[in-house]
Amino acid sequence: MINVLMIEDDLELAQLLKTRLYKDDIDVTVASTPLEGLRVFQSESFDLLVLDLSLPQMDGMEICRLIRQESTIPIIISSARSDIRDKMMGFSRGADDYLPKPYDPQELIFRIDAILRRIHPTMPKKLSPFEVDEQRHEITKHGSILRLTPAEYDIIAYMIGKDRSAISREELLLNIGSIKYESSLKSIDVIMGRIRQKIGDDSKQPRYIVSVRGIGYKFVNE
Repeated sequence: MINVLMIEDDLELAQLLKTRLYKDDIDVTVASTPLEGLRVFQSESFDLLVLDLSLPQMDGMEICRLIRQESTIPIIISSARSDIRDKMMGFSRGADDYLPKPYDPQELIFRIDAILRRIHPTMPKKLSPFEVDEQRHEITKHGSILRLTPAEYDIIAYMIGKDRSAISREELLLNIGSIKYESSLKSIDVIMGRIRQKIGDDSKQPRYIVSVRGIGYKFVNE
């Protein structure tokens, strides 16, 4: 499991990220103040640091500078401060990445994975939970066959093939023959609801079928 230290004073956000990242084998230790974060950093071993900037006691930029003086640990700045000058200062202080808030927790997971894979090229790649077998017309999740209708199978297979691209409801209606009889765009939402239930996706905090505002959906096979 990957061990991450997160220095973040928004405890509600920190808990949300901690819960979500744990599902991807990333264990997060949360420190709500800079001094606590520095103490935990010096007493424990971590693979990566996620650092907020607007903190009590000490600005995150100073924490970044102090930690970089004594460690090469990867640092991702996670901040609502998105001004280009803040980004420039963050990188000059030794940050490896800068992720402006708000963001999808999945994006943080992608960035953690990309940074650690670059540092550790031999790190095994995560297996995708969903596999499509076109010859057998089956989709499995972690090796278990899903019980799907033809329309559900076609939608998942199509979305996996698009590799996390945003897909509109109109695109699904035009490209998937098994649902062309469904004339209402709203019917796509109904089918997506059924698919989420069958694949074990939380409709309130979806991990695999993610809604894209103003467009439609994307499928995250990770």
